[in-house]
Amino acid sequence: MSSEPTPSPEVNTVLKTLIPDVKNILGNQFIGMYLYGSLAYGGFDQDSDVDYVVVTRDELADELFSALQVMHERIATMDSWCATQLEGSYIPQHALQTYDPVRVLHVHIDRGLNERLQRMQIKDALTSRAWWGGWIFLRAVLLENGITLDGPIPATFISPVSSDELKQAAHATLDGWVEPLLRDPDQIKSRGYQSYFVLTLCRLLYTLEHGRITSKQAAARWTQERLGEPWSSLVEHAWSGRHNPGAQASPGEVNETLEFIRYVLENKEEDGR
Repeated sequence: MSSEPTPSPEVNTVLKTLIPDVKNILGNQFIGMYLYGSLAYGGFDQDSDVDYVVVTRDELADELFSALQVMHERIATMDSWCATQLEGSYIPQHALQTYDPVRVLHVHIDRGLNERLQRMQIKDALTSRAWWGGWIFLRAVLLENGITLDGPIPATFISPVSSDELKQAAHATLDGWVEPLLRDPDQIKSRGYQSYFVLTLCRLLYTLEHGRITSKQAAARWTQERLGEPWSSLVEHAWSGRHNPGAQASPGEVNETLEFIRYVLENKEEDGR
């Protein structure tokens, strides 16, 4: 592992405590530890998660789960803004390779003050939604841009992900996750979620056209250049809205977001050609 795995000194300080603690607790269950998300793709700032995956040999026993929880409680007290921004998953090697709808509960901790370790469906690397396509996105980001903190490179235990697989996952995400928002727009009244949905739509559009995944920041710029107005202004406001997630989105922003969803759904076949 490089002594400075990321460009962020604050993140590196937390990681230098986290990595050896995780390895010490897991022992021979530990295979590797990897960063993904904005730290790998670019665009990381103080409103970003510190996304990581720990690959294990098997599902973790209760005593290991408890030891990891104590460790996370201790790390959350570190004098660093990013100590509570850790969003980590502990996933068995076999589960990364193939989505098993019967065995979907894995160890995970969300970012945030007072968050606790849980056995839950792991959220995917693009939409923060737990479903089969999430494994496709997660495998792809680990293979293409994951930062190896310790252990073998992901390509040694994850098979390649094709552009067609990524496009299929993006189509399924639009049908199964985005389209229902039109019937339940309350989710996007929060400024944080409204920004998140707009930027995720940008990433899905990019994947449909290119068969690849890119960062929120890069996808936002690409969408602005490709689509122009009125969507360019909506995307610009969504990017700035990340910095004030607790505010309420204006009625106009909510309506514009719903119109953007309709536009994306109406044009997804053309974008995914």
